[in-house]
Amino acid sequence: MPKAKNDEARILDLLRRNPQGLKLPEIFKELRVDRKSRGKIEERLTGLVRRKLARRVRDRWLLPLSADLVKGRFQTFGRGFGFVIPESGGSPDVYVPARFAGGSMNGDLVEVMVNPPGRGGRLDGKVVRIVKKAAKKLLGTFGERFGRPYFVPFESPSAEEVPLVSRGKFFPKPGDVVFVDRADLKIAEVLGRPEDPGVDTRIIIRKYGLAAEFSEAVSAEAEKIAAVRPSGVFPGRADYRGWRTVTIDGETAQDFDDAVSIQKRPGGGWRLGVHIADVSEYVRPGSALDAEAYARGTSVYFPGQTLPMLPETLSNGLCSLRPREDRLAVSVVCDFNKDGARVGSAFHPSVIKTVERMTYASVFKILQGDPAERAAYPDLVSDLLEMNELAQKIRRRRLAGGSLDFDLVEPELVYQEGKVASIEVFVPNAAHKLIEEFMVSANVAVAEYLRLRGVSSLHRFHDDPDPERLEELRDTLALFHILLPPGRIASRDLQAAIRAAEGTPVEKFVNIRILRSLRLAEYSAEHSGHYGLGLKDYTHFTSPIRRYPDLVVHRLLKADLAGGETGYPGLEEAALRSSEQERKAAAAEKDLVEWRIYRFLKERLGDVVSGTIIDFAKNGLIVELDESFVSGLLAYDDLGGDSFAKRPRGAVKGKRAGGKYDLGRRLEVQIAAVDPMLRRMTLVKAEGSGLAL
Repeated sequence: MPKAKNDEARILDLLRRNPQGLKLPEIFKELRVDRKSRGKIEERLTGLVRRKLARRVRDRWLLPLSADLVKGRFQTFGRGFGFVIPESGGSPDVYVPARFAGGSMNGDLVEVMVNPPGRGGRLDGKVVRIVKKAAKKLLGTFGERFGRPYFVPFESPSAEEVPLVSRGKFFPKPGDVVFVDRADLKIAEVLGRPEDPGVDTRIIIRKYGLAAEFSEAVSAEAEKIAAVRPSGVFPGRADYRGWRTVTIDGETAQDFDDAVSIQKRPGGGWRLGVHIADVSEYVRPGSALDAEAYARGTSVYFPGQTLPMLPETLSNGLCSLRPREDRLAVSVVCDFNKDGARVGSAFHPSVIKTVERMTYASVFKILQGDPAERAAYPDLVSDLLEMNELAQKIRRRRLAGGSLDFDLVEPELVYQEGKVASIEVFVPNAAHKLIEEFMVSANVAVAEYLRLRGVSSLHRFHDDPDPERLEELRDTLALFHILLPPGRIASRDLQAAIRAAEGTPVEKFVNIRILRSLRLAEYSAEHSGHYGLGLKDYTHFTSPIRRYPDLVVHRLLKADLAGGETGYPGLEEAALRSSEQERKAAAAEKDLVEWRIYRFLKERLGDVVSGTIIDFAKNGLIVELDESFVSGLLAYDDLGGDSFAKRPRGAVKGKRAGGKYDLGRRLEVQIAAVDPMLRRMTLVKAEGSGLAL
């Protein structure tokens, strides 16, 4: 950072700590300024006053009367602006224009001077100090001008070029992605051209600070454990090897951490077995493996590559519930009556042997009555049909209890020769929903058991939505004659809105708007309930191979079942760490998929596509493309030369011609320009189209 900005940050920090103000000699003394530098400090003070970051009253220098300093994390959302999310929690985010970011990068802990609320109540401000830098190295694009090197950081709200001190030992080409030391602005690594195979994945891994390799100590520990195979007698474990148990996963899955089995109860109803890999048997507290799993928090799934939480000798080997092999598990056995209500639960460390590794596609065909698929698995058809019947009954009860059910489709990238060839729509089928219901049931049963036993545990917590966001949602849904009740809006009210939009042209838009009104779920050491599922008790228990909180819950459950000590040190820290790593992994996965989608669209410039207006920007409509799940800007300038103003009821209207564009309206547009690196797309009005579909 230039010296001037360092001086300003020191001055503002000093004034913040002395709200009564300081005289000039006091400022010199506190800052330990020598006689030669006093003139420069006076210049800095005068500059701060000119920019309204400080004020002078007689002979004292103070912060502005309106100044309200807030400390929080700086986050960027594309070029042009950022937000500071207050540390205190509960306070609104502070909008920061790019020109007032003060060199802040994504994730930095900063202090922002907040201006008085303007029209609409939105808070905005200026970063006055970077308290702690989130990253020691920055990713950016390398460039040269007049022979001098520079780079543009990805994580900056500004597209401003940052001069580099040195290329070091590297010889990057303009456009290469480079890793730069933030302290000395020297190139530390060249990752290559963004369009080269695998470079985008490496960039995302570095951008989010993900662990791509295991240390020698962790790998050696895993190899030693994996060398001992479970076999023979298993004292203290329930033996379910006689049950017909199957795993049901995706085609490419390799870590199978859950298996299911079912039996009919003599008096009616079902006995469901949910068997989860007993990772806690192998990954013990205090081990190198446990420390690594804690640090990673979760596995990260990229197209064609996984960054597992545990080494593959465990995640894909010893812990994975492979077919026809003895495996240690923790089993949740639940009894359900004929209406799908859970009437009993039992929990056991166990040993199982799955009879088959099934896929969602295969199970779905069996449920649909496919003769060939049923002939391939004759011994499993009856069980799968019983499972489907039970899952449907459980689902109906869950939704009736107020649980939200989003039927949101997702993009599925289809590759040919290493490149995205097409984007298809992934729609969960009955087999996906079957497993979802059984896993939710097991999670609820475990959470309920631990609460009733008084065991402190990790909970999956989903807080009520922010009231202001719900009011915005209420106004938006009213545009489509979908009314939310007055007062508190429960999850069942949002589910009713989802159902009201089902089958209509605005179904996708309404689903997205409701989803965006919700807070993110997280982990908590306190029992707080789950708004989205409408549940009092909920935890994560069913994926210990790929999620650290599940491993913790396994340990707590097994300790209680054994009658041992169930105290677990550092639960709150584990909850915070796991929540942070989960958010980071989800953002990285989404980022890479979107990057590849934008790159795919860049090769289709001029294509006419359909989309939906999902928001309004200052200079145009934000349109999400129906088939590619990313959005672009359709500038007002391309809508007939009119000038547009936002209307109070979810629309913009032309001031002269009166053309009107509503939220949720479907359009036909043409792809004009795409920048995959910045995830930006420019759209124009399709030739000969009146826009409305």
